Amino acid sequence: MILVTGATGNIGRSLLKELRAFGAGPIKVVTRDTAGVAFPAGVEAVVGDLADPSSLTAALDGVRSMFLVPQLGPDAEILDRARRAGVEHVVLVSSITVETHPHLGPAAGNAAVEKLLEASGMDWTILRPTQFASNALMWASSIRADQPVQAPYADIGLPTIHPADIASVVRVALTDPAHRGHRYALTGPAPISARQQVETIAELLNRDIEFTGITREQARPDMVAVFGEDAADAVLDVTGGAVNDALLQVRDTVLRVTGSLARTFAQWAEENVDAFR
Repeated sequence: MILVTGATGNIGRSLLKELRAFGAGPIKVVTRDTAGVAFPAGVEAVVGDLADPSSLTAALDGVRSMFLVPQLGPDAEILDRARRAGVEHVVLVSSITVETHPHLGPAAGNAAVEKLLEASGMDWTILRPTQFASNALMWASSIRADQPVQAPYADIGLPTIHPADIASVVRVALTDPAHRGHRYALTGPAPISARQQVETIAELLNRDIEFTGITREQARPDMVAVFGEDAADAVLDVTGGAVNDALLQVRDTVLRVTGSLARTFAQWAEENVDAFR
């Protein structure tokens, strides 16, 4: 049996569809509230809260493989309870910044969870994706209101990844033991800048969207309000302020693991264009 955490997130929703489509067997999700949340047919929703690992007993019962979204609770205790419940393999979604920007606070946090998993006694697969295509949703309210989109480092392109591609890699890792003990850096098929992302959305909407490049100093106050100071500075560094060759590198990992080409940003935008209308 497979347990999926973060089942309502960008990766989790796609992962559940993939697991069902490929006949992966019994699947559980852990959720704080089963009311009002629809999961695919055949998926068992179990009440539990990662912030309170003592509530996970029912969710972990009978589970042999688990997809873990970290830092939603005390990861050391979650992993310990998973091991003691009989979980044999954990697929962890981490961040590419663990290898490209290890000095940054959020990267260090992800690295710490990786080390906990590696020392847990369970088999593991660690995924390190780059920037998500779905981060473009932060512009949705401005675009819907026909207001200008503002972004720093407007013309620096990162190989943004479609969350469904992460889910595809997770699905393979959960169901094929050959991927145990591997760390995979995941990217999309080509770099794309913030300006190009907005142009792609504008073309799909068949209307102009005003785009304004702003400085780091101009962008920082709003980002601090959302993320806090350390995380805001880290985001600004990895989206343009301190990029390096490792972060900019396009990887073919999605193709090698899944056998399918990584999806483009345009594909993600087309699938989610209604969010910008």
